[in-house]
Formats: sequence, C-alpha cells, structure tokens
Amino acid sequence: MNLYIKQRWFSWGDKFSIYDCDGKERYFVEGEIFSFGKKLHLYDTYGQELAYIEQELLTFLRPKYYIYRDGQQVAEVIKEFTFFSNQYTVNGLGWEVTGDFMDHDYEISDGNHLVASVSKEWFTLGDAYEIRFGSIADEIDALAVVLVIDACIEAQRNN
Repeated sequence: MNLYIKQRWFSWGDKFSIYDCDGKERYFVEGEIFSFGKKLHLYDTYGQELAYIEQELLTFLRPKYYIYRDGQQVAEVIKEFTFFSNQYTVNGLGWEVTGDFMDHDYEISDGNHLVASVSKEWFTLGDAYEIRFGSIADEIDALAVVLVIDACIEAQRNN
C-alpha cells in the first residue's frame, strides 16, 4: 500500500492531505496555529482524530515529540544531536529510522522488517511525499512518525 502526503499550499498553519494511489483522500492533518510548540492532529475523512502529535518545549539540541492515540502516549520521537547527519530515535514502538532526511529519503524499520519507506516528490507546489508501507506496518503510527520528521526538517530549514 502506498500513500501520498501533500502539503496544502495556501493555508494558515500546517495542513496536509493524505491520498491513496487512486487519488482518494484517506486522511488529513491540521496543525494548531496559536500554540507553543508544534501540535498536529491526524484525522480520518470523517473527522475522527486518529493521532495527536505534540512537541516538547525547551529541548533545543534534541527536539522531542510525543505521539498519542486515544489519549494514550504510544511513542516518543527524539531528534538526536549529531554534527554530520540527522538521526531519530522512536521510543515505544521499537522502530529505527535511517536514511537521508534532508532529501526526505529514509526508511522506518522494526529492526528486521520494513515498516515504511519515504521519498520526496520533486517539482510540486508545496511538500509532497510518497510513503510505501511494509506488510506489517501500522499506517497511523508510521504516518505520525513521518509527520514528526517533517516538522523537525522544517524547523531546521527555518533556523
């Protein structure tokens, strides 16, 4: 299964639509505009919240985000402090994230199996990514991790 994340170009705050390979919208993401730190909500097409992502404040060298589902924290994503490359730790899911993050070309794995691979779609208005899921993937958790990594990359670009 492949999904495609497309940033909504003319919008206030973070807004993304997530489509399947037939172009049908499966999910959408909305960020809170007037908040301290990044806060994102992942919804299905009926408006039901599937995941909530919140940035921990005052973690300058190691940005940290929490992923919640049904009000319960399921993961903590930490951008590790390294001089030469980006590295992310996903606590709670047992996942590893490796690849070229600045080019949005990376993989999420559970050590032995591919959870998802992400690649940037070039020459589009706004950011667009293709996510290819492995057979054992939890789509919602994987999407939340991809959104966290995108938020970290955006923050790094803006600094």
